[in-house]
Amino acid sequence: MATIDDFRKLEFRIAQIKEVNDHPNADKLLVLILDLGDRQKQVVAGIKNFYSKEELLGRQVVLIDNLDPVILRGVESQGMILAGSDESLLAVISPDKRLKPGSIVK
Repeated sequence: MATIDDFRKLEFRIAQIKEVNDHPNADKLLVLILDLGDRQKQVVAGIKNFYSKEELLGRQVVLIDNLDPVILRGVESQGMILAGSDESLLAVISPDKRLKPGSIVK
């Protein structure tokens, strides 16, 4: 079990998807460029089978902003976007109202 202190270590922010590219080494991954207002981040996400590039471009998402970068199939990922899934579907978590990129999720 995680403690509330473990949870508090994570920084959740609103990010806007500025760019969507195919991952050069993986069929199910996309490389997203996210706008956080004062900076941009690159995130690799396993959502290609559920969203078109057009559906994602401009969309706001919830980003875990303070994860250590990792290399996924040769491409650096600098965070993680949140999504829910069941047996057949995956849905990216987005705010129901537009917020300023970089806004803190509480």
